[in-house]
Amino acid sequence: MRITKAAHELFCEHGYTGTTMAEIAAAAGVAVQTVYFAFHTKSEVLSSAYELAVLGEGDPAIPERQDWYVRAVAEPAIDAAVRLVVDGAGEIVRRVALLDGVAHTAAEGDPDAAMFLGRSERLRVDGYRAMIEVLRSKAPLRSGLTAEHAADVMLLLVGPAAYRALVHDGRWTHDEWVAWTATAFLEQVFDAGG
Repeated sequence: MRITKAAHELFCEHGYTGTTMAEIAAAAGVAVQTVYFAFHTKSEVLSSAYELAVLGEGDPAIPERQDWYVRAVAEPAIDAAVRLVVDGAGEIVRRVALLDGVAHTAAEGDPDAAMFLGRSERLRVDGYRAMIEVLRSKAPLRSGLTAEHAADVMLLLVGPAAYRALVHDGRWTHDEWVAWTATAFLEQVFDAGG
């Protein structure tokens, strides 16, 4: 985990091409051969850093097994459930936002990074589509909005690019982002008359 955490910090600070395996090894306090033995390629290190950002450090679990997700599924009120989703997914997005930008840049020139990013994006799309199904059992979607388009709205609003734009570039606080995103998501996706 030391190597993965060191890589995450370096990738976010210096980018993918600006970070070497030797720098990752030095930051982790291990020999460069150890990094190559454990990961083989820099794209594998990036993949590991991304996965750790999604799962979290303390008690790593896929989002569907994290406390916020379980609570959102059990919550009957749509506004409270949406807030739980944005809070929980927001913690993931906070950890992954900068690294996601690095991964997109890496994918432009590294086929292995492109494969890893494509796989990660498919998991995110599938996860958000599943969450839309859970949420629409609590309240109807806005008139004329399909479940697929609702998931697209969620992917945009509760995604790393929007987070980077508002929090990192726009200097919003994380809490401001959560409050605005939950409100916008609720208003844009669900029928307020429920």
